[in-house]
Formats: sequence, C-alpha cells, structure tokens
Amino acid sequence: MRFKIFVYAVLVSLISQTCKEEKPLEFKEINKTTATNKLVEINIPEATGDDAVSKAINTAVDQLIINSLGIEELEGSAPKTVSESIDLFNDEFNRFKADFPDSVVAWEAQIDGDVMYQSPDVISISLTTYLNTGGAHGNLAISFLNFNAQTGKQLKNEDLFEDYLSFTNLAKTYFYEEIADKRELYFEPDNFKLPENIGFTEEGVVLLFNAYEIAPYSTGITEIHIPWSELQSSLNYL
Repeated sequence: MRFKIFVYAVLVSLISQTCKEEKPLEFKEINKTTATNKLVEINIPEATGDDAVSKAINTAVDQLIINSLGIEELEGSAPKTVSESIDLFNDEFNRFKADFPDSVVAWEAQIDGDVMYQSPDVISISLTTYLNTGGAHGNLAISFLNFNAQTGKQLKNEDLFEDYLSFTNLAKTYFYEEIADKRELYFEPDNFKLPENIGFTEEGVVLLFNAYEIAPYSTGITEIHIPWSELQSSLNYL
C-alpha cells in the first residue's frame, strides 16, 4: 500500500512539474510610472508565463521605451530602467521650467503598446510613442518588435524571411500601388527600400514608414499591408 502511495505521489509530482514547465506565454496590459511622475503615461503589454522567454521579451520592450524617451543623465550615461527614464524626463522638464519660468510650454510623453500578432513561432509587438518637449509640434513614432516565441530572442527583419530579395520585390510592388496617386509627396519614390518597421498581423505583414522617413511630416505615416496569401514562399515564420 505504501509503495502504491509513493508511486502515486511521484506521478503527481512529475505531472505538476511538467505543467509548471509548460506555462503558456501570455500578455497582460500594465501601466508603468513612478511616485513623482506627472508627465509620462506608459501602457504596455507585459509577457508572463515561461520565465526565460517572458524576461527576454519584457527586457527588449523596456529598452525600446528607454530609448524612446531619449533622456540621458547629466553625466551622459543612459538610464538602465524605465523608472529611471521616467524620472529623468520629469527632472529635465523641471530644469527647463527653472531656466524659463515664464514658458507656457507643457511637456508630455505617451507610450502605448499592443501585441499585433502571436503564434507558436513568432510574436509581433508595436509601441506607439508621442513626445512633446516644446517644439512646433509633438513627434509621433511607431516601432515594431518581433520575437521568436520559443526563445524570446528578438528577430531582425532578415530573420523573418527565407527569401529576403523575393520579399523585397513583392513589397516594392505593393508600395508603388499604395503611393500611385501621391508620388509627388515622397522624397525618392523610385528608390524603394524596406522600412525598419516590419511586423505581423492576423491579416499578413505590415510595413510601416514613420513621418520623415520617406516623406515630409505633413504626409504622416505610410503603411503597406501584404496578405498572407502572397507570402507563403518567402516567410520563415507563419
């Protein structure tokens, strides 16, 4: 009887351990702030589940937020955490107000993140950043991050495609169709290059050019959508 109980306990332990090791990767929305923050609003997806994978993804997202806020410490070293970046952004504004007490300029930073696509192989996350630090207008930028869903490793654009040249030629066709009736608005419409931001959605692949990348600020963001049906021969990830 004791032996049966022992075997049962071992089996339960093994099953419990297996379930623990196979925690699914999930995302929940969180708000990041600090006790003294008055200017920065950050709402992003946070990965939970597999500890190593979620840590890798969350670290990459945090680093992009730090880079997006773009504030360095006085001695020139970059902040190491999002909290440090938030406080430095507030401190920089306070210094600005001390130097220019009559200024009515209001600073603000808004960063919102979304999981664009998640499959067993790849995860695409977008971060939309709006910064206003007293210029003629605020600056809006969207960034895509792609990850290997099994390891959490951040993927380069070249990693996404088995045939990068073939995909580039396909994207060029869609780009020219998109700007056909407004070519005069673009800097060099005949010199197509893939954008830095390439991501997946449920419908296919999206290419995103931020303002100033290929056209003036007034033109805004340019998005190119390519359906899955056109992509089967050139993708590494589906």
